[in-house]
Amino acid sequence: MLLIAGIVAGAIWGGYLARRRKGNRLDILQYAASSAIAFGLLTYFISVVLLRIFF
Repeated sequence: MLLIAGIVAGAIWGGYLARRRKGNRLDILQYAASSAIAFGLLTYFISVVLLRIFF
């Protein structure tokens, strides 16, 4: 569940960042996809660490 939230948050953040920099539709899509991947990986590693600590 945490992973999905990270991916969605990354996509929203990337789209917002590209729109703020006045990018076209493909720029917004690329920023959203790359940020979603980065945030997804980050939340994946965070969830592994949390599972190791608590279980």
